[in-house]
Amino acid sequence: NRDMGYEDRRTFAQGREEGASYASFREKAKRKRDRVGDLKIVVAGCVAQQEGQTLLRRVPELDIVMGPQFANRIHDLLDQANDAQVCATEQVAVEEDITTPRRESNITAWVNVIYGCNEKCTYCVVPYTRGAEQSRRPDDIRREMLALGEAGYKEVTLLGQNIDAYGRDLPGLAADASGRRAWTFTDLLRHVHDVPGIERIRFATSHPRYFTDRLVRACAELPKLCEFFHIPFQSGDNDILRAMKRGYTHERYRAIIDNIRRYMPDASISGDAIVGFPGETEEQYLATEQLVREVGFDRVNTAAYSPRPNTPAAEWDNQVADLIKQDRLNRLNKVVMDVATERAQRFRGRTLEVLVEGPNPKNPRQAFGRIRHNKLVYFDGDGKELRGKLVMTRIEECHAFSLFGSLVEVVGTRAAAPGTLPLQPPPLLAAVPQLPRVAA
Repeated sequence: NRDMGYEDRRTFAQGREEGASYASFREKAKRKRDRVGDLKIVVAGCVAQQEGQTLLRRVPELDIVMGPQFANRIHDLLDQANDAQVCATEQVAVEEDITTPRRESNITAWVNVIYGCNEKCTYCVVPYTRGAEQSRRPDDIRREMLALGEAGYKEVTLLGQNIDAYGRDLPGLAADASGRRAWTFTDLLRHVHDVPGIERIRFATSHPRYFTDRLVRACAELPKLCEFFHIPFQSGDNDILRAMKRGYTHERYRAIIDNIRRYMPDASISGDAIVGFPGETEEQYLATEQLVREVGFDRVNTAAYSPRPNTPAAEWDNQVADLIKQDRLNRLNKVVMDVATERAQRFRGRTLEVLVEGPNPKNPRQAFGRIRHNKLVYFDGDGKELRGKLVMTRIEECHAFSLFGSLVEVVGTRAAAPGTLPLQPPPLLAAVPQLPRVAA
């Protein structure tokens, strides 16, 4: 919102208001306002959605309390906050006036395709604050992407809390008598794939319960779909997954990854993991370590379990001690770093396509961008001149989450060839178990 004269001040509360008492939160608000002066204090997110008016009453220093569904209306809320406190937490139906997101870049963009979540994971507050799943209409999504392509954007990431559930709430059944809904996420990918100007398409976040063979085949077949999948697993132990109400086993998760690598052997895989979930034993934690090593993740977002208000797991009496949770988090992070570093070495010596995002903020003599596998690449070059272009870069140095190389050539703005066919599984992988057929 710099166009409105506002400057981002994210240091306040560091996004951890759910763990602070109202008194300490109010004291931080006072100190921040005294130090900065003319300031709007906004609390946003799922816990803010849940607390609503209670938070405003107990912390009168706040200007706005808002749920995530109002992120695209922040301009209006800031205007209203000039006159009075604002509480924007009511559920809203998906309308096209709230789906145009604020753009942080003019190269890459996020496009929401589904809001809300119907899952009931015992640790998560999202279903209680964001409401039921609401899929946007396919033509509305395509229309937004067409506008992005015309405006010069090169890459789009399709977003949803549970993106594989797309279309379950839309009317109709598929014409092929398969029993699928008329629109699934796989159908949406095919519907938007040919949008002119968009060179790359990514998506997040996937749920293992709904990730299908049909979706993997589409990703391998469509050349603009990047070789990157973010699929949270949360734990490597089936009893913990059952307590979380995740709806799958670690065996099912492994089969999903095997299937991806059957069709896209070079794909990058990232996930999410929670340690210290109520009742987790040391043996169950070690099963998570084992899953990370055996899958070979390119990245894992890790967290120690933190109770969320009014969620089932927060009320259980078998909470794990904070010191144990922190110890397990530290140990898992080391495993993740080791595995990611080893996985990254496969890029050494290869010449890969990079979509340049601009100059390296820490070294203006370097440009940076991302390969299709979603890893950052840094190389010597004019980032301003190359911004928005596809370039071929030879990779010379590989770290866990970033690569370094040298510019080979500028290839312009074409879509890269998929490099993932044939679509039939190689014979040596034929023994990998087939996934259950679920509509997607």
